[in-house]
Amino acid sequence: MNSQREAPELGGALQRQVLRLLGFPQAPPTDLDGLRAIYRAWCSRVPFDNTRKMIALRQQSGEGLPGGQARPFFEEWLASGTGGTCWPTSNALFELLWSLGFQTQRVAGCMRDLGVVNHASVKVTIDGRQWLVDSSLLSNVPLPLDQALFIHDDSVFTAEVEYDGMNHVVWSLTPPNTHFLPCRLTVDGVSLSYYLARYEESRVRSPFNQRLYARRNCPGEMVLLVGNTRFSKTEARTETRTLSPDDVCQALQSDIGLSHEVIEAWTRSGSLADSLRPPSGPVPPPVTRKPPSHRQQDGESCLGTSG
Repeated sequence: MNSQREAPELGGALQRQVLRLLGFPQAPPTDLDGLRAIYRAWCSRVPFDNTRKMIALRQQSGEGLPGGQARPFFEEWLASGTGGTCWPTSNALFELLWSLGFQTQRVAGCMRDLGVVNHASVKVTIDGRQWLVDSSLLSNVPLPLDQALFIHDDSVFTAEVEYDGMNHVVWSLTPPNTHFLPCRLTVDGVSLSYYLARYEESRVRSPFNQRLYARRNCPGEMVLLVGNTRFSKTEARTETRTLSPDDVCQALQSDIGLSHEVIEAWTRSGSLADSLRPPSGPVPPPVTRKPPSHRQQDGESCLGTSG
């Protein structure tokens, strides 16, 4: 699995800097407790955001999209607090875990289960059992990947995993969606070059090209910025607030943790103005299938058992 590496990306001083900012004075153990600790820290400190991608698409410099390689990804995160979308964040998380000694592999799947590979994630094997640590879904806990049904007992960071005899399907519920979305994991053990190629292909079509999307986990709270709307999901409620242009920039700093410099560059590129406009383009088809928990409530059969 680790043979997927093309060249070393993370180690030495850079690894130590990354660990310190994640809250680790030393490397965690390569057991399940260590994986849980490093992934929870990632979910709260490395945002899923498209700010740098939006800047790059509007500059049209001819260079590759930013953050595809782990070293520049982490250098920029250390400097400005930015993360990335699924392809760069998944590769960075893979590289970090690999450098710490975890048995990891890059994987890909189909968000909304439409048969198109459009999502990246990371699998980790510990004592013969596989776990999903997804840098986009940010479930706070590694998700088990076996034949048993898993329903996360957290009403804020919802996640369900089922195995349908062919693939694992991960279900999540994140604002502004009001229904669960499925993601089918279809491709294991892919290379960095595969990730980079898919990332570049997302220039043409991606929900993260036109308007702002940024998310970061807080204790007991999921915070998202979508366009000029701020969502706060807690156990009690989901609150929605429309933001002024100044409020958007302030939220990127206070909620997501981005530096003043990168927010200014994002604004100058025209990304703020674009984020204030209504979304355009084709609307994805509605999801008509139900997640496992809803099928259970309706008395329908589900594979496996909840965990």
